[in-house]
Amino acid sequence: MSGSLPFYQKHHRHYDHGYRSRETESKLSQYQTSSRYTAGSSTSATRTSRGLKVSSHSGLEASRLSPVLKRAKPTYLAVDKENQIIGYVVPIFRGSQEFGFSNTEEARVRDTSAYMARRDLFTSGLEMERSEQISRREAMRESAERISLNKRIHEHGEHFKRMNEDSLMHAPEFVIKPRSHTVWEKQCVRLHCTVSGWPDPRVVWYKNNVAIDPIGNAGKYKLESRYSVHSLEINRCDFDDTAQYRVSAMNSKGELSAYASVVVKRFKGEIDESLPSPRRASTEDGPVSEYGINFQTHIVDKFGVSFGREGEIMSLGCTVIIYPALHHYQPEIQWYRDDVLLSPSKWNHMHWSGDRATLTLTHLNKEDEGLYTLRVTTKSGYETYSAYVFVKDADAEVERAPGAPLDVRCLDANKDYIIVTWKQPAVDGGDSILGYFVDRCEVGTNHWIQCNDTPVKFARFPVTGLVEGRSYLFRVRAINKSGMSRPSRISEPVAAMDPSDRARMRGTSAPWTGQIIVTEEEPAEGVVPGRPLELQVTEATKNYVVLSWSPPGEKGLEGVMYYVEKCVSGTDSWQRVNTEIPVKSPRFALFDLAEGKSYSFRVRCCNSAGVGEPSDPTEAITVGDKLDIPSAPSKVVPTRNTDTSVVVSWVASSEAKELVGYYIEGSIVGSNVWEPCNNKPVKATRFICHGLITGEKYVFRVRAVNAAGLSQFSPESEAVEVKAAIASPAPPYGITVLECVCDSMVLAWKQPSFIGGADITGYFVDYREVIDGVPGKWHEANIKAISERAYRVSDLKENKKYQFQVRAANMAGVGIPSLPSNTFLCEEWTIAVPGPPHDLQVREVRSNSLVLLWKPPVYQGRDPVNGFYVDIKEEDAPEEVWRGVNNKATEKTYIKIKNLKEGERFVFRVRAQNKAGVGECSDVTEPVLALTKPGTKEIEVDVNDDGIISLNFEYGDLTPDSKFVWSKNYEEITDQSRLTIETKGNKSKAIFNTPGEEDIGIYSCLVTHTDGASSSYTLSEEELKRLLEVSHDHKFPIIPLKSELAVELLEKGKVRFWLQADKISANGKVDYIFNEKALSQGEKYKMNFDKNTGVIEMIMESLTPADEGTFTFQLQDGKATNQSSLVLIGDVFKELQKESEFQKKEWVRKQGPHFIEYLGYEVTPECCVILKCKVGNMKKETSAHWYKDGREIKSDEHLGFTEGVLKLEIAQRGSPAGTADYADDLIWRRLKISKKDAGVYEVVLKDDRGKDTSTLNLTDQGFKDLMNEVFSFIANSSTPLKITSTDQGIRLYTFVSYYNDLLQVTWHYKDSAIAFSDRIKSGVVGEQLWLQITEPTEKDMGKYAIEFNDGKGGLRRTVELSGQAFDDAFAEFQRLKAAAVAERSRARVAGGLPDVVTIQEGKALNLTCNISGDPVPEVTWLKNDKEITSDDHCILKFSSGKFASFTITGVNMSDSGKYSILVKNKYGTESGDFTLEITEGTPDLGVTSYSTDAEGNVVFGPNTPKERMKTTVTGIKKQKRKGDSVTKTLQMEKVEDKDKGKATVEPKASDSEQTEKAKEEVAEQPLTADQSEAPEQPADRVEEPGPVAETQPETWSESN
Repeated sequence: MSGSLPFYQKHHRHYDHGYRSRETESKLSQYQTSSRYTAGSSTSATRTSRGLKVSSHSGLEASRLSPVLKRAKPTYLAVDKENQIIGYVVPIFRGSQEFGFSNTEEARVRDTSAYMARRDLFTSGLEMERSEQISRREAMRESAERISLNKRIHEHGEHFKRMNEDSLMHAPEFVIKPRSHTVWEKQCVRLHCTVSGWPDPRVVWYKNNVAIDPIGNAGKYKLESRYSVHSLEINRCDFDDTAQYRVSAMNSKGELSAYASVVVKRFKGEIDESLPSPRRASTEDGPVSEYGINFQTHIVDKFGVSFGREGEIMSLGCTVIIYPALHHYQPEIQWYRDDVLLSPSKWNHMHWSGDRATLTLTHLNKEDEGLYTLRVTTKSGYETYSAYVFVKDADAEVERAPGAPLDVRCLDANKDYIIVTWKQPAVDGGDSILGYFVDRCEVGTNHWIQCNDTPVKFARFPVTGLVEGRSYLFRVRAINKSGMSRPSRISEPVAAMDPSDRARMRGTSAPWTGQIIVTEEEPAEGVVPGRPLELQVTEATKNYVVLSWSPPGEKGLEGVMYYVEKCVSGTDSWQRVNTEIPVKSPRFALFDLAEGKSYSFRVRCCNSAGVGEPSDPTEAITVGDKLDIPSAPSKVVPTRNTDTSVVVSWVASSEAKELVGYYIEGSIVGSNVWEPCNNKPVKATRFICHGLITGEKYVFRVRAVNAAGLSQFSPESEAVEVKAAIASPAPPYGITVLECVCDSMVLAWKQPSFIGGADITGYFVDYREVIDGVPGKWHEANIKAISERAYRVSDLKENKKYQFQVRAANMAGVGIPSLPSNTFLCEEWTIAVPGPPHDLQVREVRSNSLVLLWKPPVYQGRDPVNGFYVDIKEEDAPEEVWRGVNNKATEKTYIKIKNLKEGERFVFRVRAQNKAGVGECSDVTEPVLALTKPGTKEIEVDVNDDGIISLNFEYGDLTPDSKFVWSKNYEEITDQSRLTIETKGNKSKAIFNTPGEEDIGIYSCLVTHTDGASSSYTLSEEELKRLLEVSHDHKFPIIPLKSELAVELLEKGKVRFWLQADKISANGKVDYIFNEKALSQGEKYKMNFDKNTGVIEMIMESLTPADEGTFTFQLQDGKATNQSSLVLIGDVFKELQKESEFQKKEWVRKQGPHFIEYLGYEVTPECCVILKCKVGNMKKETSAHWYKDGREIKSDEHLGFTEGVLKLEIAQRGSPAGTADYADDLIWRRLKISKKDAGVYEVVLKDDRGKDTSTLNLTDQGFKDLMNEVFSFIANSSTPLKITSTDQGIRLYTFVSYYNDLLQVTWHYKDSAIAFSDRIKSGVVGEQLWLQITEPTEKDMGKYAIEFNDGKGGLRRTVELSGQAFDDAFAEFQRLKAAAVAERSRARVAGGLPDVVTIQEGKALNLTCNISGDPVPEVTWLKNDKEITSDDHCILKFSSGKFASFTITGVNMSDSGKYSILVKNKYGTESGDFTLEITEGTPDLGVTSYSTDAEGNVVFGPNTPKERMKTTVTGIKKQKRKGDSVTKTLQMEKVEDKDKGKATVEPKASDSEQTEKAKEEVAEQPLTADQSEAPEQPADRVEEPGPVAETQPETWSESN
């Protein structure tokens, strides 16, 4: 049997071609040859003869007689998907030279040789080519015949083997044996082998002849069996894994074992625990490298067990890391489902990004459920990762309808029927499934047709009524009494045609491919076929029967077809079933048979030559379902696996034919609700149920399924709690001696790294004596397990050497022993210092701190231990860098180590000391990473509402076996007299029963079966005091208040007592107490309690003397209470009562027109003072009256507003007095505020509803405050102080926007007030304030300032009069002074003359003007520009050096003309002109004389009687000064003087001219300190001018 092809290689599409048998390879070699035929050569003839000999043998012998070739031969076989030979391939342009020759070929070759010889002489190239084509065709045909013959021989042999199973059976054989390994500690190792045999061998692995149980050693061992390749993986090897391993393969033909050894070595350094598992290398050639590189494959970011629902999309992915990474090298990525390779399809999309492999299931169906495996193959081996995917049914369209069937396939396809099979769903909706409906759809359409009218219960159905040659899709639906399920996933398309036609269609190919597939030999005509062979009933149901047979043994028959006949048992009447058309394939289904009757069947062959003899009939077959529903499985055993999964195993159904698989259901104990664990049947008798709830207890049941239906459920299993499986613990390690006396030794060891998922219940110690290096037999030191990790081994012999080993035990059993310890000598210790501390433990690891615990040494030395020292160093640091944590020895057996570097690994050791000194160091701890793990929480202290103090600790990642262990000062608390421990879920609480000083200490909590989760809390004396205070507050709670009891006044003078509680429930109550007497709701007291806001109030209409006392609000809410009091006595009560009465009056006042804001004032930036008040509740009839000092201020218009603001404006500049503006405001304007505006102002509002009054006192201090505010605005408007020069000296000045006569300013020189004198004066001109320094000198240089006094801080402006500023100003003063002197001394006509004088003939004319100048000027008169002299007619006079007069005693016509006066001295000359016009008229009774003053005003002489001046004369004078002309209009009154006969004209100035003149006179007067208090001169009043010298009118006329 060694030459046969193993079934797992023959029938699996992925088997390695290297597994082909020798027989198959020899058959292939007969078609390969390297000889090439050459015409006319003797060498080719020799080769040809060899070919003839080879071809003369049968195909079975060809392998032995085929030529031995020196080079590789090409293969020309055509194989199907199962690697069966179905033909051969002839490459294009190749002929017979590739093959050996038969007898006919030999004759043809001889003929061809002779012919070719003649061709060289007589024929053309065309004939040679035609001959070669004929030869090629003949060679191809003969070779095809030979291949067809060999195929038939091979098929016959395979069929014979199938009919005789004994010929296939053979004992197990190790194709590849496991090999031994030597590995480092903590690495992983994998042993694997390949086993062949039939039936499939059962493979068991042994360790030291003890069967390995992977379930009992969860996580340690992993067994795999795939494609007859079996492997054992050992995880994290330790010394106990050093052993001889045996693999045993056994079947019915025998048993065979193979051995391999594993040696585990300890690495002196540190081994990287993250090293990957050993790679799976090729089973044949071992590790293979490409480019000299061994690839290491790591699969990370793996997908886990996944759950989906039908119709959803699911994506599975893993990150693949291949080292070293080559840019152009890509691994082979393959995905498997249940060990079947997946190919890309519309259901499966695969993607490889270069570092991540992804499988996307585009539309989940239950067919997609299974174990998915990612396989990454490189040249150095492969790595795999697997996880299960569960797919649940989609929500049913009809409530309680069953789930959809699955795995719809076409079992048999013929031209007129197709047998469709499917698998029943796991979910029946709660009611039994009545049957199934099969639907078909022709490919290319979307029209589904139901194939059966009534539901079928059998999961197999023949679909008839098909159209030959067309392809169909199928789906199945289940139905129960509630309704129809969703349809299943559609099947693959299948064509309705004869199988032989389908094979022919698969085999044909286009002629230009050069490939020919031969399926039949050439038929022999005229031969009737023989009997069909091996007729049998392959399938029988109540609906149909399927027959199959083999063609007759003769070959080369013409187109054989078949007729099927049936016969009812007990009769000899044979009836042909297919009377019309015989079938071509050796398989046929019969329908419409009577159920319950027995039939026999036979088959006849037929062809064109006739119908052959019938085959042997079958045995009688009764029509009915031959396949029974399987029996129920039994002995369902659940086993703990993980915290979310359980392994369920069972005994297979005893009666189960054509078993499809099993469905498993689980239920939480007590719920009575069963949920399917799998939705796709599994064939194994063991299944891992995932997705369970941790900590819950489940029961399970199983039922079997085949095409006939579902079995009954198995009995329910025992309940199992869902939590991680347990195993015996790993061996302890680190055995040391703590003390030694003459006959005993105290040992210590470290806890195993793996405790098996359950608490260690104890340890067992063994010892053996070592004599001359040879260990003896092990002896038990203790029979009863010890809980401590230290033990005294007694009954030893002094001065003997011993070795020890320790085993740990838990509820799963006793683990394997540790490695033997070092050899220790049993002799009494006599050293003075103590021994080493032991049992070092690390707790509360954080990023910068941790807590180290230890136990004191067993050997104390000569004196007791009085302290400990702790040493620390980094993990990788040398021994020399050990450093102490504590400089002073600590008496405690724990210490908190702080100031660690985050992310660094540290190791620790402890030394004990006594009076003799410091003893030996303890063992070094395992490296500890200083890092706070995510999710770490600390112990929290809490005081509940009952005042109970508790410590609380929470941990999220508990395992099922985790426990909370509380300690005080790191000693476990066992006595709960002072502390009560309560644990629920992932939270634990330590409750203080009666907290007191005895409870002061460090409390810690450790969570077992975790990675060291722990925390501590220090309860100091101060903290205890604080907690007791909080506890008292909680035990006797107080309702918190947002505000204490307060009082406020409301409208109408009501009094409101109120407070607000911060938190109070709807059940809260309030008692209102006054002077220890309860108050109740009534007319006097109105109570209100708003529980939503917590506001509590009591309102009283008014206060009376009887209400003086203490008001209290008492609150109660459950057991919480509080109260707040308010004392209202004495002045406090009186003030409140007075205010209440006032508010009541205010309310009455506001019922009519009233003041919202009382009378006040406002000063605007323009220095306007506005008295204003805001009023309300006005109406049209309401009147407003202003009063000052009791006198009403009148207004021309009536107030026309209802409410608004009343204003009285006292303006700096504004409208004339008595003018009012109206809008919503009443405005009364004054020109300028002064002391006259001081007084008491009052506004009265009045109508039929009442009146209201507002008063403002602006006298004394009130007026001063007002003016100070005005002065502040004036001061702020002042400009910076500037310097200018005049002809008198230097002037400093500033401008203000507005000026008030009451403004007080002070001038300073060098920060001292200036004492004014004739030389230094100050004054005001308009808005200019100035300081004049007359005849300045250098002593006047310095800092000057003007200070404005506004009653507050004042404002000061400064200027520096020194340096260049003084020099420039002084120079300018000198210049102006000289110019002024010249101007004052220049000769001038001061009074001026009129331009025209009109006078009647015969009258006397007298003109007089003022002359000034120093020295006295010379006076000259001119007429018509000619000088005139004085005579009797024209008298010229110049008297006193000031007055020049011009007199004509009697005016005549010759006196008319232009007259001029010319005055001259050394400083200049000036002239004055006038024109004299003479008119005829009656002579006047007297002389008219007038003179003009310096301003040109006409003054009549005193000799003119005023009573005679009755005619008004208008004189016009044009005065020219420095090129300017001035025109003045004078109004004069003529008065006749009866005594002297002269007329005198008295001018009367207009009011405006008088005002301007008065202003100029005031402005020119210097302001002194004494003058600032002078009486005020009204601005609209001007003094009458005094008498002036006699003057003649400038222009006048008189009528008689």
